[in-house]
Amino acid sequence: MERSRTTNFKERLKELLVEKSFLYSREPKFKLVSGMISNYYINCKPVTMDPEGLYLIGNIVFEMIKDLKVDAIGGLTMGADPIAYAVSYTSYLKGHPIKVFVVRKEEKDHGTRKLVEGDLKEGDKVVIVEDVITTGSSTLKAYRALSNLGVDIIGVVSIVIRPEEKSEEFINLRLPVWSIFGVEELKEAYLRRKGG
Repeated sequence: MERSRTTNFKERLKELLVEKSFLYSREPKFKLVSGMISNYYINCKPVTMDPEGLYLIGNIVFEMIKDLKVDAIGGLTMGADPIAYAVSYTSYLKGHPIKVFVVRKEEKDHGTRKLVEGDLKEGDKVVIVEDVITTGSSTLKAYRALSNLGVDIIGVVSIVIRPEEKSEEFINLRLPVWSIFGVEELKEAYLRRKGG
């Protein structure tokens, strides 16, 4: 994909996130899953479950990882699911199919009792995907589940990365982390849109 088209896709995705996903308050009032209180909250699901959002995300993330020779993409359900599906669909259309995997939050209590669903094979190169990374706890859960399968975890991709301090365990993974946006970029766009 041409650089200008990728840039246009990213700009449009930013507009959608500001319009549908970014909440801001001058005084901290949003409680995060970590228990911290923040003056902004990002719920990417209205965009990751929107047809245009899926199209944009699928193309942008595919471009980010296409040269890594990735076999599969996925992460902790449910934030990662629509992103992984969008990338997989896009990858097929572009002639470089990337499989999807889903990491359950809890092991099933019946059937095969799998924690990870998908057609993963030992040695597959995989990328963990997230909608928003705050402390890295969802990535860690996915990493732990995958580490028993003999796959090669080559990095983490997120739509947005927050500036909060990541857990020591997350930092110690020493995995490359790529994000489409940092929070400040979305905050600036939000404040511009709201007129200050």
